[in-house]
This record gives sequence, C-alpha cells and structure tokens, in this order.
Amino acid sequence: MKMVQRFFCLMGVLLIAACSGTGSNSTVDALNKAQAVGSPFTKTLAKEYRDYANMKQDKFMDHSDALHFARKGLAAASGVVVMPETLDDWDLNDRDLVEMTTARAALVDALENGGRELASEKAGIAQARFDCWAEQQEESWGKDIPCKSAFYDALKAVQDVVGKQPAPAPATEQFPAPVTEMPKGDAVPVEQAMFIVFFDWDKSSVTASANDVLDAVAQEIRSRKDVKGIVIIGHTDTSGSVAYNQKLSMKRANAVRDGLVARGVAKDMIRVEGRGKSDLLVQTPDGTREPANRRAQITLE
Repeated sequence: MKMVQRFFCLMGVLLIAACSGTGSNSTVDALNKAQAVGSPFTKTLAKEYRDYANMKQDKFMDHSDALHFARKGLAAASGVVVMPETLDDWDLNDRDLVEMTTARAALVDALENGGRELASEKAGIAQARFDCWAEQQEESWGKDIPCKSAFYDALKAVQDVVGKQPAPAPATEQFPAPVTEMPKGDAVPVEQAMFIVFFDWDKSSVTASANDVLDAVAQEIRSRKDVKGIVIIGHTDTSGSVAYNQKLSMKRANAVRDGLVARGVAKDMIRVEGRGKSDLLVQTPDGTREPANRRAQITLE
C-alpha cells in the first residue's frame, strides 16, 4: 500500500492490532480453514488469494499485505464478487499507473461481459495476478514481474473465450435449447448478486476502495431491470460493547446507503440493517479487532 498509509499503519496506536503479525495470522488461518462457496469464479478467486496471502506471510513476512489479501479471499470464499485492486491504493509512478489503468479497464470489461461465467478459472487467475502485479509493482521488484506477464496471459485467455461466444437466442424463440453456459453479457441471477465493503476500526466513513465497490453496485443496478430492492447489512468486529457495535453497524449500513443514493439509486429501494457483532465473517473471541468483520454486505432482491 502507499508508503504514507503504511507509516500510519505501523505507527498509529489504534491500528497496531490490524497491522500486527498476530492479526494477519488469524485472518490467513481463517481463510485456510474456510470452505469456499458461491460460483466457480469466486471459488477460484478465494484459492488464488489464499495462496498469495500465505506466501506474503510465510515467505516474505509481509503481514500487512497478507492481511489485505486474506480479507479479499475470505470475502470471495463467502461467495462475494470482489473487484480488482483500486490503483489509487498503491504507490505507483506515472508510467506504471498509465499502463495498469488501461490493463484494469480491460480486465473489468472482460469480467463484466461474461468472463466470470464463461472462463471462471482463467478470470479468477487474471484478477489475482493483476492484484499481485499492483502489489509487486509498488515494491519495485523491477521490470520483470512474473505476475504481470501471467496476468496478460490469463486476460487474453478470458478475452478469447468471451469474444467467441455466439449472440443470445432471439427473444421470440418459443422453445430455446437448454443453456449449458451463460452467454456473453448475461447477468447472474439477482438473488446471487452480492457485494461487500470494509471499514477501518471504529469508523463508518466509506474508504476509497469501498467507493470503487459502490460504483460497481450502482452500475449493476442501472444495467438490469430485475432489481426490486437493495439490502445493506452493517457489521462490526467484537471489540466494544454490544450496544455500541449495534449503533456502529447501523452507521456503516447508512453510510453505504448514502453512497448509493449519491450515485443515483432510489432511496426507497434500499433497506438497511445493523447486526453489530452477532454475525461474524471470521469467528473470533470477544474483544478482538478483526478487519474482515468490519464490513457492510450489499445484496439485491
């Protein structure tokens, strides 16, 4: 992550637990034990993030990045479609930023146009390698970054599959053939669409990376006509009292709601709930500051 962010992560008293090896160990362990559910894409993504988080923790002792990717892996393991890294979160020079912005746009285009469904494994690998590229590029690993070339190889494989799909059958066809795979551009069933954003400890403000998720949610809602409602459920970790965390979880849900309304989503479509620390993504003892539990989940109806 950006050096300034890393400095405050290392020096800020309130963030010591989140940045410590103990914090990353528990989250990586939880990911290692998690039974992935959801689509073939999210299952592949969970495996890729798990492998990378373990490598960052065990081989490089990079606990902050191990924690970051373990959190993404846990979300994917629960069936959530997490997005590729937001480049503003990484300390990149102008040349690398230009190339990676173009690469990310191509990746998101391939994912949104059927790549997750039609080339699930390659799509998951492409996203994980892109995220790896961003992290390694910030670390100045030099021009020869293995994740970069692996990303482009996987992206090309996804683009080839997506580009070869036939157009959907005409709507007037009375007895369509059985569908064995989703055609290009088809959306997942509305009840399977789910998004997740994370929060800093004891905060309800929406972060830069969370704003990227809200952009994707608003775009998803605009692109389909089968959405009748949106449910936002706020969560906390187990630090703090039950009453305090219940209020904090509602603040987080309301912050996400306000973010969607600001993006043009009708307020009367949205229902918010707060579950405090009663519904954990990572099971922890009471009084534990676990970053993966500080979240809001968005589902469509």
